[in-house]
Amino acid sequence: MFVFPEGLPLELTPFAFLVGKWEGTGVISYRVNEDDEAPVEYEFKQRVEFAHDGSNALTYVSSAELIDEAGTILPSELGYWRISRPAESADHGPGFIIGQGEKSLKSHEDLETLRNKEGGFDIMVSMLHPGGMAELYNGKIKGARVDLASAHGVAFEGAKTYRHSTRLYGLVENALLWVWEIALPGADLKPHASARLEKVE
Repeated sequence: MFVFPEGLPLELTPFAFLVGKWEGTGVISYRVNEDDEAPVEYEFKQRVEFAHDGSNALTYVSSAELIDEAGTILPSELGYWRISRPAESADHGPGFIIGQGEKSLKSHEDLETLRNKEGGFDIMVSMLHPGGMAELYNGKIKGARVDLASAHGVAFEGAKTYRHSTRLYGLVENALLWVWEIALPGADLKPHASARLEKVE
């Protein structure tokens, strides 16, 4: 039975099914070179937490490691997920500048005005990688499904990067399933990784 997260801000209610800690396993599968006959494949385990602190963004933290004798650590990810809407004077920022005035979203009726033509909500997701890359995704959330496509990215000189990325998340029989595709420089989108996670908290 789904329990609505306590204290979840109104603006984050479309993300309610994601809130919590998730653990599970998945498969990494990719080709280093276009002409490789077989992909490189590894199994991994992952822990993801979606949380909120009362602001208008959901925080995302992912850690993962290979299922091997060494327990090889994979790159972690940090992110923020939010409804796509223009910033308003009541929003905090930039930096620690305190927002002024009343928020425009005060009721569920106000939130409903932000629905897109498909009946869901447009969202914005930012991701930070430890290798010196940050990326911004545009996406949509409808019911218990999230579709993301990278819109922009920045990286320090010398960082390993890819050209484009898409991600799909969905709740299926109380499990969080996700699929990640990436396009390396000069290449098209290809499957990269996928996993099935169960809620643990």
